[in-house]
Amino acid sequence: MEHSVIIARYGEVGLKSPKIRSKFERKLVKNIKASIDCEVERNQGRIYIYPTNFDEAISKLDKIFGIVSYSPACVSYTNFDDIEKTLKEYALNCEKEGLIDSKTRFAIRCRRVGSHDFTSQELAAYCGSVVVSNIGSPVDLTNPEFIIYVEVREDETYIFHEKIEGPGGLPLGTQGKVISLLSSGIDSPVATYMMMKRGCEVIALHFDNQPFTTEKGRENFEDLVDALQVYSSGVPIKSKVVKFGNYLEKVKKDAPEKMTCVLCKSGMYKTAELLANEIGALAIVEGSSVGQVASQTLPNILATRNGVEIPILSPLIGLDKREIEKIADKIGTFEISKRDDGGCKAVPKYPETRAELDRVKDAQNDMDQKKEVYEAFKNIS
Repeated sequence: MEHSVIIARYGEVGLKSPKIRSKFERKLVKNIKASIDCEVERNQGRIYIYPTNFDEAISKLDKIFGIVSYSPACVSYTNFDDIEKTLKEYALNCEKEGLIDSKTRFAIRCRRVGSHDFTSQELAAYCGSVVVSNIGSPVDLTNPEFIIYVEVREDETYIFHEKIEGPGGLPLGTQGKVISLLSSGIDSPVATYMMMKRGCEVIALHFDNQPFTTEKGRENFEDLVDALQVYSSGVPIKSKVVKFGNYLEKVKKDAPEKMTCVLCKSGMYKTAELLANEIGALAIVEGSSVGQVASQTLPNILATRNGVEIPILSPLIGLDKREIEKIADKIGTFEISKRDDGGCKAVPKYPETRAELDRVKDAQNDMDQKKEVYEAFKNIS
């Protein structure tokens, strides 16, 4: 079926003040044009996309944050003769594609914006008669099997039957910059995606723990960044790597064995904070879920974040593993994260699960954590 335009809709952006809404709309348009070769118009809460390649545009719109739904549509002038001509062709095409036939119960849903010499009900009744006369389908306004939408906006009328769900959220790049701690596992890519959905620009920071890990971990990280990059239209993800093996060796040498994971996570946060301060990021993002592993018990979460002054955001904090895996599968990171990367050989047999803050501070002092963190920070590439 030949379409003329794609109508994109946003959700919570429409709740902003006029000034902020306009700013967010402009950013959304910029992100759309960064991903799709098209012309774009904004008008009264709708974004009208005129792509050079419809199939390509449809495949990309469900990965652009800020879009709640979108509809491929045909356009007519707003008068009954032109609407009848366009709707007749549209209905016959739907019949040809097997979407409607003479037995399909259908309804017309009409919406108007602007001043016209007819009501929405009058136009809906007229459009219904066009479908009935050409297809023979029965009208069922209560429980239709097929709906045709007729949206009138001043001098133009848009006809469509699909409302395709978009990713929602806020336009990427409207909420500032964050440092996302991105490992090769399942959780952190999902956490990164969730903050991108909230409009945050992402700098993905990976901690390369060799010789306690293998090169596979870094390879998986790079593939995960590529997988997430398809959602970063207009604001590409920047990636950085910290060589963290020397820090971990210092932990293993000078700190209690069972406290390795706590001090590792604490060092990661503090290294990320130094990077955030250098590049103007406003928060750190990580993939903790309460109680999932040793470093994510509430006492350990408190201990590992002590001394970090910028916000640490944990969008997965209340989700269980199954919920996280479901999102990972949906966004295309699950299969990458499932690869065997060899694990981390620094993890002790009996890791600390109820770290006491005073003991953690003593361990940090014994290993001169501040110095070791700064050394790691200097080697970010």
